[in-house]
Amino acid sequence: MKNLIIGTALIIFVLVYSSLFVISEGQRGIVIQFGKVKRDSQNTTVVHEPGLHFKIPLIEKVRILDARIQTLDGEADRFVTSEKKDLIVDSYVKWRIQDFETYYLKTSGIKSNAEGLLDRKFSNGLRSQIGSRTIAEIVSGERDELMDKALFAMQESASELGIEVVDVRVKKINLPEEVSSFIYDRMRAERNAVAAEHRSQGKEQAEFIKADIDARITIMVADAERKLRAVKGEGDAEAARIYADAYNQNPEFFSFLRSLDAYKQSFNSKNDVMLVKPDGDFFKYMNNAK
Repeated sequence: MKNLIIGTALIIFVLVYSSLFVISEGQRGIVIQFGKVKRDSQNTTVVHEPGLHFKIPLIEKVRILDARIQTLDGEADRFVTSEKKDLIVDSYVKWRIQDFETYYLKTSGIKSNAEGLLDRKFSNGLRSQIGSRTIAEIVSGERDELMDKALFAMQESASELGIEVVDVRVKKINLPEEVSSFIYDRMRAERNAVAAEHRSQGKEQAEFIKADIDARITIMVADAERKLRAVKGEGDAEAARIYADAYNQNPEFFSFLRSLDAYKQSFNSKNDVMLVKPDGDFFKYMNNAK
């Protein structure tokens, strides 16, 4: 009897324990009964809020779904503009479950399935929007309009999955690597050409400035030499005048001094030899030294 009571109590405990389930904050739960989503008397899907709930053991199964906003952030993809030019666009989508029954039926409640379907819809919608615009329109002020239209298109198509698209944004728009390399090489060549032109203009300007400075220096030197010759001529004239005045005051003394200078220059070296008459004018003052 005792064993029967213990067994019965154990069975009751297991049944009670298996009939309880907890929904955490940020989650929602739906009940699957006989392979179908459980509905209430008004034919509305029963969605359990966070808290402690009951279910019928062995008959009902609970699928817990994340009700928070999710981020679909896949790899950057290649898109073609209306100019038939490629762009590499990196974007993301913010989404959350809106209709839990539809979401479960379309994706089996698996997040990766939902994001795979959502990614294809988003890619198709964004491809359509980018394909109708030029590169200039995409990277200019029309980007906001592009995102708004992409968001509107996503909201309509994502509702088929029971998903609400909260936001759509483009993080980065780049040209393909091969195109970027070509553009950078062309920009580099253009900058090098501009730099070469500037250097050429600088050298030309330097030669002009140098020639102008050389011309100014030549003129200044010539003017200085002219002034020097004029000053020297004035000095020589003044010296000649002074000598003439001195000579006129005492011609004999002046002649004597000139003779002394001549003697000094003539007898400067012992090796000098002079052939002159002893009674000539050169030795006039030596002969009259008595």
